[in-house]
Amino acid sequence: MTNADLYETMSTLRAVRKLRPDPIPDEVLDRVLQAACWAPTGGNMQPWRVVVVTDPEVKTGLADIYGPEWETYSAGFMKRMEGLPADDYAKWERIMDAGNHLAEHLAEAPAILMFCANPKMMAITDAKLDRVSIVGGGSVYPAVQNLMLACVAEGLGCALTTLHCLREPEVMELLGVPDGWATAAMVPIGYPVGKGHGPITRLPPTAMAYRDTFGNAWGAAE
Repeated sequence: MTNADLYETMSTLRAVRKLRPDPIPDEVLDRVLQAACWAPTGGNMQPWRVVVVTDPEVKTGLADIYGPEWETYSAGFMKRMEGLPADDYAKWERIMDAGNHLAEHLAEAPAILMFCANPKMMAITDAKLDRVSIVGGGSVYPAVQNLMLACVAEGLGCALTTLHCLREPEVMELLGVPDGWATAAMVPIGYPVGKGHGPITRLPPTAMAYRDTFGNAWGAAE
């Protein structure tokens, strides 16, 4: 892979929620899982594990947990979007329609990956600060990102969701996740219906990056 290929992969990784039920060969799953294992973690501890769910009954169990949470979330989200210009509202309707498809067909995805993490294996340096802890995720989500980038390279669609966390005890019981571990991300993957990954819309560095101090725009004159 050239540097240009890497940038192309990163700039086309979008959520693909319409997946074909065709099975994914184990050698392909091995490659995307290896990509996850290459991700950096604090102290190189790799405090995460991933459950690759392909059993139809277990996938149905996850779908039964996920579906009602998606229905509640999507209804509330679209309520908040009321009042937007028609074109903007229509864009979010299309996104929600794709999300509805995923919720309705989650059990048909050939593989659902559940990333789990053990906080005791993490150097959570912000644990005692008076705010929500963030640092621990830095030893989990790079693995999720690596896997999703590998999915692009393999022609697999994928989407990251965390709604299952609203019913985490049920998820952990279903998957046999032991005490002391937590769930971090659910990523259904499969060959896409239609085009799959493609161009994404994100804010540019001029909006997201600052020079030297917070608020001093990256594009500001030195």
